[in-house]
Amino acid sequence: MIWGHTQAGEPVSRFTLRAPGIEADIMTLGAAITALRVPDRAGRIANVVLGLPDLATYEARSPHFGVMAGRYANRIAHGRFLLDGIEYRLTQNDADNTLHGGAKGFGKRLWHVVDVSTTQLVLDYVSPDGEEGFPGTLHTTVTYTAEPGALRIVTTATTDRPTVLNLTNHSYFNLSGEGEGSVLDHILEVPAPHYLPVDHTMIPTGELRPVDGTPFDFRTPAPLGA
Repeated sequence: MIWGHTQAGEPVSRFTLRAPGIEADIMTLGAAITALRVPDRAGRIANVVLGLPDLATYEARSPHFGVMAGRYANRIAHGRFLLDGIEYRLTQNDADNTLHGGAKGFGKRLWHVVDVSTTQLVLDYVSPDGEEGFPGTLHTTVTYTAEPGALRIVTTATTDRPTVLNLTNHSYFNLSGEGEGSVLDHILEVPAPHYLPVDHTMIPTGELRPVDGTPFDFRTPAPLGA
């Protein structure tokens, strides 16, 4: 169904996928998950991902809520990289870095509906050679499938020349449910003995540091707020 129109007048559709114990809303702008409703241990249904009330707000101020981030999720330092001896210069949209594919990455593009049913939605986007500075025409497909108690996300991509690629879904979660406060009391476990320090622009320095005695030590379950 048509959810609204972009500022440029392009129609944006939103679909609801359903399976026992799960319901997901996904829109064609950014291939974004706008809601994910699941029951808690007591059977209470709540939306556990962050979203915005309407399309205009997504365009105006969404911090990549629920989108497929690409071509390259996270940051590329100084907006450039070397590949096969060639330096490629990208759109810089995060200080002098390239974040989530540039000024208009995959999360801000309209995806095409390939197939849709009550349980599955297949979207694709063709990124032309040179878009945001990246080499190669890239054809990306994302398939969302509602399964009992789960939402499965499968991405595939093909290119006609060497390129770099790092795709991910960029949902923010609050397992207490929409409007139920912060996540600081959520319990997290990450069995990682090291972490990657970053510089002032959030680029990893290349150093590996032990988590011992730092706020990044979640080798045993602990509240995020601790």
